[in-house]
Amino acid sequence: MNSLTLSTKVALRDALHEAAADSAVRCVVLRGAGRAFCVGQDLQEHLAGMASEEDPYGSASTVEDHYNPIATAIATMPKPVIAAVNGIAAGAGASMAFAADFRVVARSAGFNTAFAAIAFSCDTGASWTLPRLVGTTRATDLLMRPRTISADEALEIGVATSVVDDDAFDEAVATLAHELAHGPTLAYGAIKRSLAFSATHDLATSLQHEGQKMALTAASSDHAAAVKAFLAKEKPEFTGR
Repeated sequence: MNSLTLSTKVALRDALHEAAADSAVRCVVLRGAGRAFCVGQDLQEHLAGMASEEDPYGSASTVEDHYNPIATAIATMPKPVIAAVNGIAAGAGASMAFAADFRVVARSAGFNTAFAAIAFSCDTGASWTLPRLVGTTRATDLLMRPRTISADEALEIGVATSVVDDDAFDEAVATLAHELAHGPTLAYGAIKRSLAFSATHDLATSLQHEGQKMALTAASSDHAAAVKAFLAKEKPEFTGR
């Protein structure tokens, strides 16, 4: 169920960094193989670490070495990230989905923060992303009293972007990914950065930051193409530049 072993965390972190840096990649889809999205930290590996004199806290450095870079890469890469939640997303798996820009959720899937159930605090950005999705009151409840919430409840409270029947899931993910991959990537990245910036700054500073991003996108090839296409009543073709 895609539990996060050391090798998996390293591979995922490195793949995200590679995708973020590759200008040919216009959209990233994060999906679990098999019947789960990701159930979080591999507890067997964690327990083995706790039993080791060299690692009595069960790979305590993994937050700094793996989970933090994974969350940062998902949340800050200058292109859209879709979490295709094909099954249960728990612990750090749920946190990774929270960090994405879109969460397309199969109807049979669900979310469980899970951390407090094993006397853990939260990681992989959940303390930052979840309150922004559902509000502080609901985030506190979900984190301190973990339970599995269904796809439909996730949509109702603002965790899911969309919920689709299982037999339509692959097509729905592909359609959204295709739309975003052919969109104005530079503008998407600027919007993504503006949302994150304004969440922690006052109005005046946010307006100034918006102006900088508007100047950046106004000078882009995509903007010029879009204006010309609009005036010609044609559909623009974006290059992401």
